[in-house]
Amino acid sequence: MDDPVLFRQGGFRLAARRQGRRADEAQVARLREFAQRQDDLADAVVDWLHTTAGDQAQLDQALAGAKDIPPQLQPFIRHVEATPYWVDPERLDRGARAITRAGLLGLFPLGDMSLMGGYLASRATKSLVGTGEIEYRATRRLVETATWWIDVTTPGAMVRHGTGYQAALRIRLVHAHVRRAMNNRPDWDYARWDRPINQVQTVGTLLLFSLVYVFGTQLLGLRYSAREKADILHLWRYIGWLMGVAEELLPADEDDAWRLLWLLAATEFIPDDDSKRLARALVESHTAIGEGRGAAGKVLAQVNVRVHAAISRLVLGRDNADFLELPDDPVVQAAVLAAAGVNYAAETVRQFVPGATAVQEALGAFGRRRYLQRMNSVFGRAA
Repeated sequence: MDDPVLFRQGGFRLAARRQGRRADEAQVARLREFAQRQDDLADAVVDWLHTTAGDQAQLDQALAGAKDIPPQLQPFIRHVEATPYWVDPERLDRGARAITRAGLLGLFPLGDMSLMGGYLASRATKSLVGTGEIEYRATRRLVETATWWIDVTTPGAMVRHGTGYQAALRIRLVHAHVRRAMNNRPDWDYARWDRPINQVQTVGTLLLFSLVYVFGTQLLGLRYSAREKADILHLWRYIGWLMGVAEELLPADEDDAWRLLWLLAATEFIPDDDSKRLARALVESHTAIGEGRGAAGKVLAQVNVRVHAAISRLVLGRDNADFLELPDDPVVQAAVLAAAGVNYAAETVRQFVPGATAVQEALGAFGRRRYLQRMNSVFGRAA
């Protein structure tokens, strides 16, 4: 099997060579079976919401831990409250603290690598294009994604019925709502696009927010110990389980995660014109920073666009970035690499200074809270 498109150039090329992952035809066929599997438990909840008996308030109460809930919700709630044996609360917190340490710098790989890289998977983009939400409300959706990501990666938030726990379940139900809408479309092409928001696509999203996030922040100069990386992936394994990813697909460690990402890249990352449309909408969303600021704002907006594009190019590579029609500014790309070098040097010092890691975690948490406050004042609390 040839190297998939995602691994031919850019930062992923080096990672793929280092990992050296391959799979036989039977393993690929087994993975592709999950493209026809959805999420029966979540789908049943959404179907109930669309009946006359469906009550969003009762669902909200059930997610928050209410005991007196309708029988239609009980299978879903029983399942998600039966925490898997492998979940370690201490590791969840350590993983969240490692992510929090990145502060607002962590938002760059979230949008420029995780979301932008995901647009290369054209079958997964069909649901995004079908709703019209991502293309026509890209700025708001980017903020909502960042808000959700902060919710699930805040230390202490993944306790049962906590903020992050509920956020993971709510996005699972959002997926079920979109899936129901796409399944009701007469023009949905199951032969070409598979089942909408299927298991393969959901675990792909999980990897983009976990493994690709760690890889992206490392490219930007951040440093993690082996235990920190393992704990971050452990956190996202549990988030993925709450999101309805099948147990068989949940990576147990970094080796598993790289192997699965390679398989997904080989079978799912087939970009098309919709990939370009979504990439363009995401790029244009970065101009929002200059709105209402006159000429200086326009300059700031263009710089912002080129910085984000440079980061995407760093990891996705020239061919992929050119296909997505991302701006190409060698000067800004050199500046991003220089900034990554400065970050790496500062991170090296941090590892040897007593108390520096705790201080960085506190600063990162403060920056994330300020971001949420600022975005909520503009957009309101993300749904």
